[in-house]
Amino acid sequence: MKRTVLIAGTHSGVGKTTVSMGVMAAFTRRGEGVQPYKVGPDYIDPTHHSIICGRPSRNLDTFMMSVNGVRNSLQNSYGDADVAVIEGVMGLFDGMDSTEIASSAHVAKSLDVPVILVVNVHGMSRSTAAIVKGFTDFDPDVDIAGVILNKVGSPRHAQMIKDVLPDVPVIGTLPRNNDLTVPSRHLGLHMASEQDYDVNALGQFIEENVDMDAILSLARTPTEPEIMDEVGDPVSADVTIGVAMDEAFCFYYQEMFDAFRQYGANIEFFSPLNGDVPDVDGMYFGGGYPELHISELERSRTTRSLRDISADGMPIYGECGGLQYLCTSYEVDGTVYKMADIFSAETVQTKRLQALGYTEGVSSGKSIKGTIRGHEFHYSVTQCDSDARLAYQMKRGKGIVDGRDGIYEHNSLASYMHAHPRAFPVEAFVEECRQYRRS
Repeated sequence: MKRTVLIAGTHSGVGKTTVSMGVMAAFTRRGEGVQPYKVGPDYIDPTHHSIICGRPSRNLDTFMMSVNGVRNSLQNSYGDADVAVIEGVMGLFDGMDSTEIASSAHVAKSLDVPVILVVNVHGMSRSTAAIVKGFTDFDPDVDIAGVILNKVGSPRHAQMIKDVLPDVPVIGTLPRNNDLTVPSRHLGLHMASEQDYDVNALGQFIEENVDMDAILSLARTPTEPEIMDEVGDPVSADVTIGVAMDEAFCFYYQEMFDAFRQYGANIEFFSPLNGDVPDVDGMYFGGGYPELHISELERSRTTRSLRDISADGMPIYGECGGLQYLCTSYEVDGTVYKMADIFSAETVQTKRLQALGYTEGVSSGKSIKGTIRGHEFHYSVTQCDSDARLAYQMKRGKGIVDGRDGIYEHNSLASYMHAHPRAFPVEAFVEECRQYRRS
């Protein structure tokens, strides 16, 4: 029985992430095996989930993965867990543009799993009932099975709200606790590796204030996929892909690693910050925070080596932070730093958000063909030379310039678009690495 529950909020900042992490920690403290998930294209929250649960957290996104892809992902990754906890995104009904697509509600409906709604009740009492009633009536196909009240002022405050709530059980009342928050920066929360909160205390706080048995009783088996993934035995590994993994490059989907291995690639993690230059057949530079470590990157042996490695034909793929790093230079706070110089382009960090949202690009390139779906989120602009070649014509999203994204040179490609493996030709990239190895 794959018992599954989704924890959502009325809006961003309501405490949904803290509650979700706390519920995961509380179940773990009780000896339950917890498989964590995150709705939407989020790289940061899943790192916290994974540390708490001891299992890789996965993303569920109906735009990038499709409804059937979301169902397959949960079915294939639940494993021997006792319960799956899905953390929602933004407000429960907030999806792409004005639609339900990619919202927490859409994922809950797609899987037919119950929702626990987190409501910040600071500064109100009876009005809570109006909010909860609005959420329960808005879409009857979304099963809001319970409510957790956050930032409750006192037991009397909690009781006043319980007395007027509609027919949705209150399964938790959380008093204000400023000590149990996760710090954030411009792209979201701090990474789990920078953890400066007490996971055990968080789990204990939730256990003391939430009916964990009620959550287990509400959780239910999700809808199975209409078409099951045909996942055969992995191809015998005959290539190695180097994945940049350190404080500068840390935004990755677990399913991308799974796909690499499925198509016959070993993964070797390496640190550009430490100057490692791995002996591999291809490289992948994900997003992250290169701007926070820009001086070290400029001095890195990896940085100085990549131009020649790319010119030799090694397949190199970069996303967002990876794009910024693989350009000629990166200007941060008025200082220009030399980068890998694979692409004839300069990146400039900005104070204002330049792009945020889902993306869709069409490519007819040598190996990257068809429609690619993903997400972009960056505080920078990249200015290409006039002869730069761009792979993607954007149907949705901003990209690098003039509605285009995916700059390429030799067998290297980088874009602002973060792609999910269900909407990106992973097999083609691995095959390029295979051809390079044989050359």
